[in-house]
Amino acid sequence: MGEFELIRRFFVPLANKAMTDQLVLGPGDDCAIQRVPEGRDLVFSVDTLVEGVHFPANYSPFCLGWRALAVATSDLAAMGATPVCFTLALTLPEAQPEWLADFAQGLAKASDNFGIALAGGDTTRGPLAVSIQVHGTVTQGSAIRRSGARPGDLICVSGPLGAAGAALEFLEATAPASDEKAVLARYHFPEPRLALGQQLIGRASAAIDISDGLLADLEHILEQSGVGAELDANSIPMLPELRRLKGVAALSLALTAGDDYELCVAIAPDQYAALAPEVQGGLIIIGRIQQASGLRVTGVDMTESPAGFDHFGRSV
Repeated sequence: MGEFELIRRFFVPLANKAMTDQLVLGPGDDCAIQRVPEGRDLVFSVDTLVEGVHFPANYSPFCLGWRALAVATSDLAAMGATPVCFTLALTLPEAQPEWLADFAQGLAKASDNFGIALAGGDTTRGPLAVSIQVHGTVTQGSAIRRSGARPGDLICVSGPLGAAGAALEFLEATAPASDEKAVLARYHFPEPRLALGQQLIGRASAAIDISDGLLADLEHILEQSGVGAELDANSIPMLPELRRLKGVAALSLALTAGDDYELCVAIAPDQYAALAPEVQGGLIIIGRIQQASGLRVTGVDMTESPAGFDHFGRSV
């Protein structure tokens, strides 16, 4: 199957069903055209997933389609952006129709769920890799950045942590048990917190999505904001299935494992109090921003400093 037949058969239908008034022109020309409404800022990000680094060999193409788009779209959620469109660069060892059909299905389902349209892309031959660039918009000047955290801010996360990291142990399981299925679901089908991010516009001081581990990603906020923080290990949310599977090791995973794609948010107490109850319910308070530099964690022995995911340090 040639490149143009591959695109026509598997990806043009996905793009055509999801056109929006902001995506003026999708696949089929030299470029796509996005119209940015007056008073809005364009927000964009790109992510690459490589076989053997970000997902194992022979990974489900349906899961890969969902996961690749979720990983990229989560960056829009962290800035409070409304998704518009994405481009796809797909590198394949060979064009297998059955694999491509499953991948396109996973991508289409994620596209529908996240409200983001395929605008175009490219395919080429080589080791399996998926690169997705996402575009969104925010009201001009309102994007939530990493650099706005202030002393006294609450530190919150949007959901349970550590399960996706634990799932790496069970990716090859042919008949996973119930608890293993629960952590695998968090790895296979992450959910970008788009609605929450949009509701935090004008409220949150800073935010980041947790892709490389809570401690590693929170450090980015602290560094760019010029502040420190203290976390309460006893407040870190975790799935009960993770606790049963990993026992005392569950906390280490919750602090350091990547791939959760929950939001880590700094927000002033008065702004937190002003949130609607359903928005407050989506945020779990785990600590506070402090004036003194450094990141301290109470309730756990931190004599060995855990690190987050290092893209050049390990593989799945």
